Amino acid sequence: MATVMQKIKDIEDEMAKTQKNKATSHHLGTLKAKLAKLRRDLLAPPSKGGGGGAGEGFDVTKSGDSRVGLVGFPSVGKSTLLNKLTGTFSEVASYEFTTLTCIPGVITYRGAKIQLLDLPGIIEGAKDGKGRGRQVISTARTCNCILIVLDAIKPITHKRLIEKELEGFGIRLNKEPPNMAFRRKEKGGINFTSTVANTHLDLETVKAICGEYRIHNADVSLRFDATADDLIDVIEGSRVYIPCIYVVNKIDQITLEELEILDKLPHYCPVSAHLEWNLDGLLDKIWEYLDLTRIYTKPKGMNPDYEDPVILSSKKRTVEDFCIRIHKDMLKQFKYALVWGSSVKHKPQRVGREHELEDEDVVQIIKKV
Repeated sequence: MATVMQKIKDIEDEMAKTQKNKATSHHLGTLKAKLAKLRRDLLAPPSKGGGGGAGEGFDVTKSGDSRVGLVGFPSVGKSTLLNKLTGTFSEVASYEFTTLTCIPGVITYRGAKIQLLDLPGIIEGAKDGKGRGRQVISTARTCNCILIVLDAIKPITHKRLIEKELEGFGIRLNKEPPNMAFRRKEKGGINFTSTVANTHLDLETVKAICGEYRIHNADVSLRFDATADDLIDVIEGSRVYIPCIYVVNKIDQITLEELEILDKLPHYCPVSAHLEWNLDGLLDKIWEYLDLTRIYTKPKGMNPDYEDPVILSSKKRTVEDFCIRIHKDMLKQFKYALVWGSSVKHKPQRVGREHELEDEDVVQIIKKV
């Protein structure tokens, strides 16, 4: 492991020394590709049986409708924040201790059960390739939203360090997957096309990066001004794209002027966990970033159940997803659904299984006789 760490450091040093210009872009592209491969080895060392991988040793059971991970340096107030959130907004703060981390509880908010995870050691262990660090990163990758908790007195330095750590292990914060088509082929060399003016990538750089991955035949087509990092992300294919909120804590200890400067940060939410300032604002923002959809069930001849919604993610919210969420066998008896709400024109409207639902729709499933 030390040799991998040394190789990473050597490449980072060489990249820092290399001047960034057109002439060096393919050399820097090659170095970045080498770095990505080494970091992958660090996160998921190749196992003898061909198994292994980033999820090995992962032992925190996912519960609830969504998972939110808290990341931050020690003493920024993460545990206070967690205790206040689970204490204030949760009827049951169920404490489960595992070898990896402690789950401080599940918040019930707007009918959804949101699991909160404190992710210790993401800074201390991960970049040294220690097993526990790997597990922590694996857990972070399973979160639906990440909260980076920062101390209002020194937020920016910590923010950059944590971002670098997460980025280095394939977690992309507040980003969409690159709009790029990449297709390996049997022959014909590297074919590179771009539908936009491209300032970062040229054929030379694309060939250099592909060469590092021993890819000699591929079609690469860009629909945006992509960088070498974007191309590496697409080739690696194991990146996760997670929304992130920067929770700036201890705002009671700074001046109004300092708060106004911090207010210009995108994706930012100011709180004082200790004084319980703006915790409801934080929960609203978590809800917005999780982008969940609440669907109410309506049994035949009864009123809708507004107490216990079925929670769907923004990516999976068809009637079929709704049925699977209730019971995997429900689709076998499915005839059609009646829907009330903003996703339909008529109230109710008869729809099929591929119909896309919207937040707070009411659904009644009609079964085959």
